[in-house]
Amino acid sequence: MLEVSEIMLRSFAAFTILFIGARILGKQTISQMTIFDFIAAITLGGITANLASNTKIAVHHPVISFSTFVLIIFTMAIISLRNKRGRKLFAGDPTVVIENGKILESNMKKMRYTLDYLNQQLRQKDVFDIGTIQFALVETNGNLSVLKKPEYRTPINKDFSIHLNSQERLPIELIMDGTIINKNLADNNLSHRWLYSELNKRKVQPKDVVYAVLAPNNKVYLDIYRDQIDSPVDRE
Repeated sequence: MLEVSEIMLRSFAAFTILFIGARILGKQTISQMTIFDFIAAITLGGITANLASNTKIAVHHPVISFSTFVLIIFTMAIISLRNKRGRKLFAGDPTVVIENGKILESNMKKMRYTLDYLNQQLRQKDVFDIGTIQFALVETNGNLSVLKKPEYRTPINKDFSIHLNSQERLPIELIMDGTIINKNLADNNLSHRWLYSELNKRKVQPKDVVYAVLAPNNKVYLDIYRDQIDSPVDRE
């Protein structure tokens, strides 16, 4: 029983220091992983796993190891931020694998990047014809970036001289789970009188509303608990 309690306490300690370390290192180590970031994540995971489950080693040993490794990674991040050579050393450079519709086999061989994987990455970008690609690059985090030839790019509003409002804002949440979000009303100069007038138009009260949001087009979207859908398509 004591051993179980010790493992539980160690697990909590491992989670805590891993969380603190991740916050210090930032989002890059978690989501956009370079080779260096991957090595760092695996090593930190191994250290915290030992802290959580290996009762034969003293608690302070993996804590010291973890702290040292976080310091090393943090130092490398500072060097990469301030020095281009350091950034290239630790993260590498993007590699061009397609240029003007032609696959660069030599670059792919250097990375051990297969045609099957290249095609998979292209399909995920909705690209099924390599001839339509101007450039395709493998980024330092392993993702594929694709620039299509001009004639195959999707037109945007600017191409049609369509003027759009550049002052659009994010949606404003008004009610969640039947509770009015007073802070959002105050921050956006919205009154309770206005909100209740919108609710009265739909003949509902705040307690009836699952979710209410003011969209960028100034229209209020409401989802209520009793939405009269008797047979939903997907039922848990």
